[in-house]
Amino acid sequence: MAVDQRLELHALLPALVEAGLITPDIARRVSALPADSTLHPLECIAAHGPCLETLTQWLARHAGQPYLRIDPLNIDVAAVVPLMSHGFAQRHGILAIAVDTHTLTVASAQPHVTGWEAGLAQVLKRSIKRVVANPQAIQRCIGEFYRLAKSVSGADQKVPVPGNFDLLNLGASDQEPDANDAHIVNIVDWLLQYAFAQRASDIHIEPCREQGRVRFRIDGLLHDVYQFPPQVTMAVVSRLKSLGRMNVAEKRKPQDGRVKTKSPAGAEVELRLSTLPTAFGEKLVMRIFDPQVLLKDFDQLGLSSEDQQRWHAMTRQANGIILVTGPTGSGKTSTLYTTLKQLATREINLCTVEDPIEMVEPAFNQMQVQHNIDLTFASGIRALLRQDPDIIMIGEIRDQETAEMAIQAALTGHLVLSTLHTNDAPSAISRLQELGIAHYLIKATLLGVMAQRLVRVLCPHCKQAAGEVYEAGGCTECRNSGYRGRAGVYEIMVLDDTLKPLITAGTDVQALRQAAIAHGMCDLRMAGMGKVNAGLTTLAEVLRVTPGGR
Repeated sequence: MAVDQRLELHALLPALVEAGLITPDIARRVSALPADSTLHPLECIAAHGPCLETLTQWLARHAGQPYLRIDPLNIDVAAVVPLMSHGFAQRHGILAIAVDTHTLTVASAQPHVTGWEAGLAQVLKRSIKRVVANPQAIQRCIGEFYRLAKSVSGADQKVPVPGNFDLLNLGASDQEPDANDAHIVNIVDWLLQYAFAQRASDIHIEPCREQGRVRFRIDGLLHDVYQFPPQVTMAVVSRLKSLGRMNVAEKRKPQDGRVKTKSPAGAEVELRLSTLPTAFGEKLVMRIFDPQVLLKDFDQLGLSSEDQQRWHAMTRQANGIILVTGPTGSGKTSTLYTTLKQLATREINLCTVEDPIEMVEPAFNQMQVQHNIDLTFASGIRALLRQDPDIIMIGEIRDQETAEMAIQAALTGHLVLSTLHTNDAPSAISRLQELGIAHYLIKATLLGVMAQRLVRVLCPHCKQAAGEVYEAGGCTECRNSGYRGRAGVYEIMVLDDTLKPLITAGTDVQALRQAAIAHGMCDLRMAGMGKVNAGLTTLAEVLRVTPGGR
């Protein structure tokens, strides 16, 4: 039987120098260090500069085993954790990654240590497939996965599950673990930290009959993350509701709340919570507001230099209305906040009326709409107009009264910025007319409209050239999606003297669109094609998010 061979630092150094991954100078410095048995040899070397992930990839090739970059989102934690004890995983530095009826995939950073294989294969009655993974990632995941599993089972054991568990028992509070129970606190902390690490924009906690599930939205698409027993799901929702200062006892009505917390990097993060009663209990969705949004400039948002000039020309006006349009989740709020942040100087009184306040920003005076006390957008604007404002931001124009108040504010010498749900920029004119605004008032006040969408940006690590453009590849950095992050595409229609005559009682949107394009407006699809030609995204992605057929 082969003897286990642990990796030796002095044996690895010459091979790494030969492979060109470290310099002879680094090798000398590392070999002169006192031996540290707590660290993996690759970690000792990585402390002197080389990337640990790159060293791990080399080790996999060197040992002739497959390399795996651990992505917790692709691991069914609830299924793999029970396969081996925490002590066994810790002792051997191994982590179960995937399991099916015949095979167990195990990650290890010691490719020549095989002593644990036979026993595990025998107990689980499965063959073992080995992969080499980053030793730090293995240790971190062992800690996180087992701590989480312990919290979930600890919380679940506190619940006496009745024999005939059916829908009637779901809302019964005596079966729920205490929301302040240490296990539940642990689960919620893990959930938030994990969401920040994965760049999630939303967390969905959904109760189902058998198992509650957690999903994250990353770059616009939802990913399954974890499953909890039904009562644990309920307790997690209760814990988050109490953090969000919502009524924990009220489970029949939808509620809204907000939580402020810190990301692992120390940045303040704002979470917006929303609950919805469903057949199996309350569903909770958390929207995570990226604090970086307020620090982004227009280049980072994706505006071209010509678009920036046109946008700044509009926002420099002393009075009038500027609209940002697009569907939910198209980045309108980010654009408005970035714009307002630049406009909010010490000489300007900038007031907002929002529903709800998306991100708290000290440079603005922000007011929250509260329907239960009749503080609506319209009554909010009416109050703001007595506050000597220079610039007013209205979260959204949804009805005739709000639209009329916005027009009133613009006519009395204020700059008004707001959002509207329309497909493209020219359609904003017909939408205002549908809301009952006369064409001559639109002509007198509207400075311009910007429509926008978010396209996924090609992952820089794996995008592949295909002739003049690039296509999505797929690598561990982007979870094999081919994309990483998002950027905006914009269509800016400036209402100048050539376009204003086209705004009539029955505005022909098609004619207005053609005239705007003739006068330099770049429509959403053309703007998207610019991003395709620049190698930032793909044609398929642009066609997916931009309106077409014109």
